[in-house]
Amino acid sequence: MTVLVIGLGSMGRRRIRLLQKYDSGMNVIGVDKQEERCEKAQSEYGIRTFTDIEEAYTREGKIDCAFISTSPLSHAALIHLCLEKGMHVFTELNLVDIMYDENMRLAEEKERVLFLSSTFLYRKEMIYMHEEVRKCKSKINYIYHAGQYLPDWHPWENYKNFFVGDKETNGCREFMAIEFPWLTDVFGRVESMKVVGGNISSLEVDYPDNYIILLEHEGGSKGAIAIDIVSRKASRNLEVFGEDIYLTWNGTPDGLYRYDYEQKKDVPVRLYDTVDQRSDYSATIIEDAYYSEICNFFQVIRKEDKPKYSFAQDREILKLIDKVETDGGKL
Repeated sequence: MTVLVIGLGSMGRRRIRLLQKYDSGMNVIGVDKQEERCEKAQSEYGIRTFTDIEEAYTREGKIDCAFISTSPLSHAALIHLCLEKGMHVFTELNLVDIMYDENMRLAEEKERVLFLSSTFLYRKEMIYMHEEVRKCKSKINYIYHAGQYLPDWHPWENYKNFFVGDKETNGCREFMAIEFPWLTDVFGRVESMKVVGGNISSLEVDYPDNYIILLEHEGGSKGAIAIDIVSRKASRNLEVFGEDIYLTWNGTPDGLYRYDYEQKKDVPVRLYDTVDQRSDYSATIIEDAYYSEICNFFQVIRKEDKPKYSFAQDREILKLIDKVETDGGKL
């Protein structure tokens, strides 16, 4: 099988690394307009690289799958091109719903898999919380903070040159696109929302750098969420509470605890025997979930499983994010 990775930045190279872990015999090739990135990927992973998709397609002949790891505003056209050439497509978060209908129709016509990343749905902590919340007889509330200082996201480049510095694909929007799918999966569809947004930092951005969001979910559970790009410590901190549940999570794989109200103590929830984690990323980022969604992608291609997330679901999440920005986007 030949797999094309488009975009050889940090995420593209992560996908290459995990594809080689998934199947060391897989023919992985890469494309990036920047020759420096091509050289780096070639040196690190021993793959063939090209600066143009058409050249890669001509030189390689049949390409079975494409992983699109470029900036979000480029995804739609690349998805369309790859589907036209008969490839199954795995894409990172889009953040905007450009060409969703057209590309979903094309995937159906071509009988190709169109797969959208939503990495946190594959985290064992979220799967555990989903199961525990479903067991509860009472309504549940939660408090959640997810934030990280924008210049620390890619310290090797200026945030103004990175897609999260763009208003249309901004850093808070990406946080919400990561967090809202699993939050709605665990706590249910959002029925009402109140938002306060604004700016509290000296960052030179033309969008709010923080939001406080109150969500009411179907069934009556409620959440208070703080999303920001100003927290100097990369943070994911969750508290889930109700009459028959109390969970806390600090974003790390060993940071999930449940409160045993009979013994009156917090008990660690051990979900991982080993963790694939890189020292150059925040402690809240692990490779395991990225690997699991790659496995899911190939299972869907083989018709052995269904995807955990779809473009149709993502459209609803993006509508929710649009509403946050419209209602709370005060500068």
